[in-house]
Amino acid sequence: MSPARPGDMPASDSRSSAPVLVFDSGVGGLSVAAEIRRQWPQLSLAYVCDNAALPYGTKPDDWLIPRIVQVCVAAVEASGARALVVACNTASTLALTALREALSIPVIGTVPAIKPAAALARARQSAARREKCEPPVFALLATSATVRRAYTEQLIRDFAADCRVIRVAADPLVAEAERRLRGEPARPEVVAASLADLAAVEALEVVILGCTHFPLLGADISHVLGESRVALVDSGAAIARRVAEVLALGTAAQAAEPQAAQAVQPAPREHMALATDARQPGLATALASQGFAAPQALAFDD
Repeated sequence: MSPARPGDMPASDSRSSAPVLVFDSGVGGLSVAAEIRRQWPQLSLAYVCDNAALPYGTKPDDWLIPRIVQVCVAAVEASGARALVVACNTASTLALTALREALSIPVIGTVPAIKPAAALARARQSAARREKCEPPVFALLATSATVRRAYTEQLIRDFAADCRVIRVAADPLVAEAERRLRGEPARPEVVAASLADLAAVEALEVVILGCTHFPLLGADISHVLGESRVALVDSGAAIARRVAEVLALGTAAQAAEPQAAQAVQPAPREHMALATDARQPGLATALASQGFAAPQALAFDD
């Protein structure tokens, strides 16, 4: 499998038909790609995963930042992307500034949905608990890195100072989501074990899926926590809207109109995919499930 290198994008492609590149450490970013495609079916996408370094959540920051920049710069050049979506909470909370300094195209990040979760927890709180002056309660379910990040702490101070925020590191769920997208059997016991302590919190109203892998396990998470009791919040829809704002695509409703559809080039049947380990078993299966071509090996300076 030949590596994708800078310049592989045909020179005749205009910026308006160039793809939006979605980046993640693994295949969790496919949940974001799916939401972008749902809102903007005509938009050309490309996907890159740094699966050779998965999981990011357990790696040191001073190693991750240059790694993320190197991978993304190489992938942008190889794909000819017009915008980069960092569909990884760990990478976003750590390397957005460095990526924006290194790239000339828009960079759209993914951060834990603290603000909307806090608003929803306040709205869902029972009158009885409000009368007792108890705080609204929600949880941040994320990787170890995102849970401990100073950026996350600042979001909580800014938007949820009046709330009780339970932070849960659930790194095993990343591997479980990866396994399932590769076509391997589901292991619901992994989800149950990761959420055992959280499920025991009676006042819990809202849970943030603070890793793009976790929406892929949404049904299992809802089952463990109680679908009618706990609302799940993720960033996928907000990211898709932000892509539209940055690229001036208008609104999703306008995209459905014939005249708007003509203004956007039709997406190719299969979207380009890149990976730092293109030979990983099951990766092609996972990518194909969301309309991406078999992965090409990404060449970059490591």
